Amino acid sequence: MNKKSNTWKDFKHRIACINDIPKIQGLMELSIRQLLGPLLSPSQLEASFDSMGLDDQLIKDGTYFMVFKGEIFVGCGGWSNRKTLFGGNHTPNRDNEFLNPDKDSARIRAMYTHPDWVRMGVGSLVVYLGETEAKKLGFKKCELMATQSGILLYETQGYIPVEEILYKTETNQTVPLIRMEKNI
Repeated sequence: MNKKSNTWKDFKHRIACINDIPKIQGLMELSIRQLLGPLLSPSQLEASFDSMGLDDQLIKDGTYFMVFKGEIFVGCGGWSNRKTLFGGNHTPNRDNEFLNPDKDSARIRAMYTHPDWVRMGVGSLVVYLGETEAKKLGFKKCELMATQSGILLYETQGYIPVEEILYKTETNQTVPLIRMEKNI
């Protein structure tokens, strides 16, 4: 989607701040359990909590959005110009080094929608916001790591699957993820 969608007119958004963390964590938990949970085995769901979650670096960088319908918190997500592709503060793949827009892809990160608000434009709004901000810094491409519940959204936004991975936790549990990318 290149233009702002009419379906977004009823949503408002703002940059998240540190005080928002409890609300964001609550929505993340609900979204993972209710939207991703039915698509995975119990051990894969447990592995998902290791591979997903709050990355407060996004909030500190001012690149994490909260989306509201009126006063109702309906979704969140962001983008990053740092090397970490996915995961929360607790995930072992952390790399906070900055990316080079001339050769690297910006990251679309940590997107979660309240289960009552799926398929209503929340996720596509967050993708649009992240891509727009990445373009302002000179990025020409974005990439992300998709869960089973997010693949359809990202495909509708023009993302192409480039690699399937099986994320393995320190306790040897696994969950399938798909790295996707898009020229912006």
